[in-house]
Amino acid sequence: MQKSIEKEMPFKGEVAIYQAKDKKIQLEVKLEQETVWLSQLQMANLFGKVVSTINEHIKNIYKEGELEEAATIRKFRIVRNEGKRIITRTVDLYSLDVIISVGYRVKSLRGTQFRIWATNVLRNHLINGYTLNEQRLKEQTQKLHALQRTVKLIASMKDRKQLEYQEAMGLLEVISDYNYALGLLDDYDYKKLKISHTSREEKFKLSYPQAIRVVQALGEKFGGSDLFGKERDHSFKSSISTIYQTFGGKELYPSIEEKAANLLYFVVKNHSFVDGNKRIAASIFLWFLESNSLLYNEDGGKRIADNALVAITLMIAESNPAEKDIIVTLLVNLINKKN
Repeated sequence: MQKSIEKEMPFKGEVAIYQAKDKKIQLEVKLEQETVWLSQLQMANLFGKVVSTINEHIKNIYKEGELEEAATIRKFRIVRNEGKRIITRTVDLYSLDVIISVGYRVKSLRGTQFRIWATNVLRNHLINGYTLNEQRLKEQTQKLHALQRTVKLIASMKDRKQLEYQEAMGLLEVISDYNYALGLLDDYDYKKLKISHTSREEKFKLSYPQAIRVVQALGEKFGGSDLFGKERDHSFKSSISTIYQTFGGKELYPSIEEKAANLLYFVVKNHSFVDGNKRIAASIFLWFLESNSLLYNEDGGKRIADNALVAITLMIAESNPAEKDIIVTLLVNLINKKN
């Protein structure tokens, strides 16, 4: 039967047990790619409907363009021993977005209860983390590795620095946004987190004299210290020139988003000023994006929220230099055209 087949499905992610409040339904819920997955049979059991009804709703969801099929459905391989024969087949599992949409359509109270449960499970999975065993670490794709490294980095900040409420919310927002960016990547694209949907048309090129004038203006705004914006060495000038470096006639950071992300990283990490390093770095970063018409989306909303900017700046300051690539890639995905 279908139910027994699903239990034998080889699955690389976590498995969580969901039990309805009335304890009449218990499901083994798969967690992978930072969402939960159920089959049509499991949804039928959850919502108290027949499989054909669930199937019809799912078809309509995709037909009406409510959700994208490619992003919300996965085929998982099943291997079964039947006597001396090994039978292989696949089963479709559907993400939380589909589960919620079906729940709305069948007007199921259990759908609401399941959504609340799933949201809590995913939040705990992201913030507190699960202790992943060595086998899973070997099996994860490069994309999932990138997210795990980010989560570990954020988790370690709790030991490095006592976070205030707004900072903690900013970190949560960073993870959520990055999660979205990861979901846009092709699962079969060599299993690598890639920089994509960036801008090449440069409207503004940053220079050291321009940047220093901005720093001086910031000093007048923040005031209170003669040490604010006082350079320790020549590293600030070096940070600016580095984002325009070339190798073999090609730019090391070809897009505006890559230049902006590396600019923020270098200015924070080089600790170029006696006082005000984080504020200066964040301000120069925002000014650079604004000057290149990339600070706001077409609808007028900020590409990167205030909390997220605070969080990423703190993350850079507290991070190990070996974590540079993942942090820069994270930031690019937060400010690219798809965010």
